[in-house]
Amino acid sequence: MPKITLIQAQKKAGRYNIYLDGTYAFPVAESVLIKYQLAKGMEIDKQLLSQITSADLQAKAYNKALDYLSHQLRTQKELSDHLKELGIDEPTIKEVLTKLLDLRLLDDQVYANSFVRTQANLSDKGPTVIRQKLRQKGIGENLIDRALLEFPPEAQVANAKKLGQKLAKRHQASPLKIRQNKIITGIMTKGFSASVANSALEQLDLQVDPNQELAALTTQAKKAWRRYQRFDLKTRQLKTKQALYRKGFNLDEIDKVLAELAE
Repeated sequence: MPKITLIQAQKKAGRYNIYLDGTYAFPVAESVLIKYQLAKGMEIDKQLLSQITSADLQAKAYNKALDYLSHQLRTQKELSDHLKELGIDEPTIKEVLTKLLDLRLLDDQVYANSFVRTQANLSDKGPTVIRQKLRQKGIGENLIDRALLEFPPEAQVANAKKLGQKLAKRHQASPLKIRQNKIITGIMTKGFSASVANSALEQLDLQVDPNQELAALTTQAKKAWRRYQRFDLKTRQLKTKQALYRKGFNLDEIDKVLAELAE
């Protein structure tokens, strides 16, 4: 039965080369060296060699996992996918995940809570979009539900209001009704509920600028009037009126502008 004749430290910290009967045999991590109490003169049979090899694979995978986790919080799925990309087999990955979970170095609930707080504080994303992002990261629905408690309704309305203010400026040339609809749609697209979007809209207290609305109406009316010039007068007026109404302009104001165009 072969015996260990030399244990030589590698240049890489925490790694050692094992020599059997004077010939290099295999490398091991320091943790494996300690676990199996490897020492000069120790006999190594096939069964023990297999155990040492398996343990070293786990040690290398564990160190790679620690390195991946050192940069930022990760989910179980993210870590598992990363180790798979490195060519580590499924059984070893499961062993590594179990060890990290036991040591609380990997916790999907902690990750989800932190993710929700970050999104609530630094982004314009609402709960629906945040939930989708967490699902993609492999977080379960129950964990997501608990994490979203970190983003209470009042905070959602406050964030939605900030987003609404940006949208109000972007669509300030639109009629009030259309402007309001675009704000609501924009807020909901970011993942906020209809009730939150409406609450935010109410707090915006949008004001109507008659001069601005009239200028916008006149511009749109002229475009529509030219678009339907091939029709007779009545049809042209009707089509123009319908187009302007769909854009949210006031009917009385539309009639006044159309009367001027018809002249």
